[in-house]
Amino acid sequence: MRLFHGLSAFPLTPTDAAGKVQEALLGRFLDRIVAAGVDSIGLLGSTGTYAYLSREERQRALRIAVGHVGGRVPLIVGVGALRTDEAAALAQDARAAGADGLLLAPVSYTPLTEDEVFQHFATVAEAGGLPLCIYNNPTTTHFTFSLELIERLAALPHVAAIKMPLPAKGDFGDEIERIRARTPAGFKIGYSGDWGAAEALLAGCDAWYSVVAGLLPGEALKLTRAAQSGDTAEADRLNACFQPLWELFRKFGSLRVMYAIAEVLDLGGAVPPRPLLPLPPAERRQVELTVQGAAVAY
Repeated sequence: MRLFHGLSAFPLTPTDAAGKVQEALLGRFLDRIVAAGVDSIGLLGSTGTYAYLSREERQRALRIAVGHVGGRVPLIVGVGALRTDEAAALAQDARAAGADGLLLAPVSYTPLTEDEVFQHFATVAEAGGLPLCIYNNPTTTHFTFSLELIERLAALPHVAAIKMPLPAKGDFGDEIERIRARTPAGFKIGYSGDWGAAEALLAGCDAWYSVVAGLLPGEALKLTRAAQSGDTAEADRLNACFQPLWELFRKFGSLRVMYAIAEVLDLGGAVPPRPLLPLPPAERRQVELTVQGAAVAY
């Protein structure tokens, strides 16, 4: 299934000060991604600031993306929301608009139990009726999926994949093996956390859900293909080119850095949704020098 395989690029969702999606700028981001030949696009993920957008603006972003991409690249759409009925409605919106798959995080204010998360996913998966990827993102949701819960969810209709955070001890091979032993054949395992992507792909995961590919898709695709082919030396070389950027991701937060990269690349002056603020000039200069250095290295 190409949908949850290879490189999935997650673009920013540019908005104006009132939170309205900027169509022309989103189109520019999508053009870069499609032209690079990535395996899928992850619309309205964390990099796409889905949590900051109204349902109407999510629908707008979705219509823009479906119309702009035109089926050339599979489209995975984030449908996370605090309420189950809201997430189910977003899943139905995505299917009606022509999305190919869904990405669901257990967004919460009150901490959730495993049974609550299971029922949430079962309801949204049924409502959406599309292949769904579990979004395990404890940094933002403060919920971590146990192996037992992953097994329960993977048995549900439509639940086809999981997007994992980087393992604390860096043992990708063992974690992938444990998940595969408890999930159906064909269930896809992918990782976010760009600085661990090369190692995860070399260990045999199915997909890299990439922040940086939202703006630098060609460079990210080279790394992906090298790792997928088992070319460890080339994957390590390309990953080393990214290391200064990975350091900035860890230091300032990948989302803030991505907005700075968009500015450096002169892609329309997107700014993060408030209360998030652009990086100060000194930090923005670090991003500029890093992006310029990476371009030379590649």
